Amino acid sequence: MTIENMLLDALDADFVARLRERLGERHVWTDVNEVEPHLVESRNLYRGSATAVVRPKDAAEVAFVLSLCNEANVRVVPQGGNTGLVGGGVPYGGLVLSLARLDAIREVDATNSTITVEAGVTLARIQEAAEAADRLFPLSLASQGTCQIGGNLATNAGGTGVLRYGNTRDLVLGLEVVLADGRIWNGMKRLRKDNTGYDLKHLFVGSEGTLGVITAAVLKLYPRPKATVTAFLGCAGPHEALGVFERLRESAGDQLTAFEFIPRFGLELVLKHADGVVRPLAGDHAAYALVELSSPQEGADLAGTIETVIGGAIEDGLVEDATLGASQSQNAALWKLREMLSEVQGREGGSIKHDISVPVSRVADFIVEASAACEAAMEGVRVCAFGHFGDGNIHFNLSQPVGMEKAAYLREWERFNRIVHDIVHAYDGSIAAEHGIGLIKRDELLRYKDPVAIETMRAIKAALDPKDILNPGKVVALGTDAPSALPG
Repeated sequence: MTIENMLLDALDADFVARLRERLGERHVWTDVNEVEPHLVESRNLYRGSATAVVRPKDAAEVAFVLSLCNEANVRVVPQGGNTGLVGGGVPYGGLVLSLARLDAIREVDATNSTITVEAGVTLARIQEAAEAADRLFPLSLASQGTCQIGGNLATNAGGTGVLRYGNTRDLVLGLEVVLADGRIWNGMKRLRKDNTGYDLKHLFVGSEGTLGVITAAVLKLYPRPKATVTAFLGCAGPHEALGVFERLRESAGDQLTAFEFIPRFGLELVLKHADGVVRPLAGDHAAYALVELSSPQEGADLAGTIETVIGGAIEDGLVEDATLGASQSQNAALWKLREMLSEVQGREGGSIKHDISVPVSRVADFIVEASAACEAAMEGVRVCAFGHFGDGNIHFNLSQPVGMEKAAYLREWERFNRIVHDIVHAYDGSIAAEHGIGLIKRDELLRYKDPVAIETMRAIKAALDPKDILNPGKVVALGTDAPSALPG
């Protein structure tokens, strides 16, 4: 960090006093114990620093904070539920702007199938409000009880419903955003069609707080499913699983709402470390698929559809064994096997993680090729490749060899990045599917992204945030004092 920025990030007493005068004493935190929880993300890969945490109550107060910081050249890191996985919400100097108090659900319009919410509303609350209006908000994440919609929007979160409903970007109709200089852009339209110039909301969705601070959004709702069936399949490998996916997509169409891939090693980890789970199938299989069909039509014969497809797949050798949930509790038990997979990997030591996507037609090829390459690069490394098979998004994680020292293993992160990401690039894929860029993939982005795209993104950043106060050093770093990208 340069001496200049060290001075700029030191908040003097007058600056803090102006914040407290506007926001209130209780909502400007400088005590180390209050600030500390905001300095690390959930995976504890990065630890940052901040002089203060501020908690505005509305867009006007957010605008005041940003205007003041822009004037004084103070860094600002917007933060929601702080459940990120790429270091994007970790501050390095300046202050943390918490959106937690912007927690109002402003309107649910069932006829228009929209819900208008502020950035600090948790994903679970939005789902509950939609359900109360007999509607569905389809974004679904393991962290939905604590993650906030502002963060979901800022990172363009994915989740298990992308196959049917798309990423978070696809669920947005309008946004309210505070720019770096404190101006408020009111783009809170509830329209499906609005062709009046550039669609600005897509600049801010996925920008990870580097272009502006999202304070509210208009989101799409859908008919609530009245019939659901969940199945758990055992397959000989990823190519067989892909074959089943193709058949289900042909037979079920939009009723196919989830198709999650789980390797044998992944299921073994869940059965070993998670509480309250049971083996879903009698035997062991090289690969598994968790499948969900749903319909807004009560009494829809989804079980008949999936049983027909599975029956044919068994005859043709694509499926070795299968079970269907016979009740909501059994469906939930099957889903728990998938939902616990991210959490239990940490029980096996260090995990080098890659969140990638390739064309769906190549996803099985990728798993086979990348697994072989990583296993050849380090004896004993354990591949845990799982995720959203139906949209080509694989969490290609590598658990450390048994007995290896964790710190030594994590120092291999860059070497495995090169192996995995080179294969992703050769498959015309993406090194960041749903978790974002943040810090951990910032330098990787420069290696694989089209140079013209990088130049354009930097030009947009410079135009909207010329002083580089908004989450600096993340995604596309403009300054020379950006923090180190890789963990450790």
